[in-house]
Amino acid sequence: MGDEDWIELKFRLADGTDIGPSKYSQFMTVASLKEKIIAQWPKDKENAPKMITEVKLINGGKILENNRTISEARSSVSIGEIPGIVTTMHVVLRPPIFDKKNEKLQNDLPVKNRCVCCIL
Repeated sequence: MGDEDWIELKFRLADGTDIGPSKYSQFMTVASLKEKIIAQWPKDKENAPKMITEVKLINGGKILENNRTISEARSSVSIGEIPGIVTTMHVVLRPPIFDKKNEKLQNDLPVKNRCVCCIL
């Protein structure tokens, strides 16, 4: 892989701290990026995410989909358009949703059944 296959990213947490910057392959999926974020989560922070469903990556005002690669997401959002520039993605945490009646995790509810604060 050449240099053009790599992109330098950092991830901004809600409190303003950053994870990275680090270089990532453009062929890496957004889900894989989320796994890296969870693994690199600062140890001194509370409420660290445990699953990728608790993490939303936002770039250019758009939430990036788990199944897309950085390269695919790049075509719809201007990720890393300028060589040598670090692209910042924002990390938003969404706590897991529990169904109190059935005591099970409900992360796959349709968006229309969620409140606005849970969509992000």
